[in-house]
Amino acid sequence: MIEFLVGSGLAAAAGLNAWMPLFLLGLADRFVPAVELPTAWAWLSSDVALWITGALLVVEIVADKVPAVDSINDVLQTVVRPASGGIVFGAGATSETVRATDPASLFVDNAWVPIVVGVVIALAVHAVKASVRPVANLATAGVAAPVVSTIEDVTAFVLVAAAIFVPVLAGVLLIALVVAAIALLRRRRRLRTLRAGAQSSPG
Repeated sequence: MIEFLVGSGLAAAAGLNAWMPLFLLGLADRFVPAVELPTAWAWLSSDVALWITGALLVVEIVADKVPAVDSINDVLQTVVRPASGGIVFGAGATSETVRATDPASLFVDNAWVPIVVGVVIALAVHAVKASVRPVANLATAGVAAPVVSTIEDVTAFVLVAAAIFVPVLAGVLLIALVVAAIALLRRRRRLRTLRAGAQSSPG
């Protein structure tokens, strides 16, 4: 259970920002004694990986706050974010820290399973983000882009921190994220229906 909460929190964060969980998980493995990634994922905390993921994190944070550019970035990230979700779910759910608190691990003997689960979770979050953002930009003439993006960045950071240090809190946040996503998608559908009705009405 703990391993699923850890992996899901990290993967959901990857759906919002591909590089945030990779960078923060690498930093945690490097500097937090309580966090120890498996040998197969230890490269995340290498100097090269931290510099690359750190630089790409800055690029994504900036690009995601520029109207129109954010939508292009979402298209480009359609592959990257799910891949990141698979990596961080696999690394987080099989870490020595998680296995110490959850010895009945479901994922240790089937290393491909957490990767697939992480890809699916990150892809789902990314799909919601990519579908809602253009609507927000159109409705506010692009003014909402930096605000919404900042909220997403903070959410991704909190999800990663919770997944690493307080997995139960990560589970609560995931439930809240699902509820918010459903509300946003319903609102988007409602706006689409109203717009279609206005266009089809005479005069």
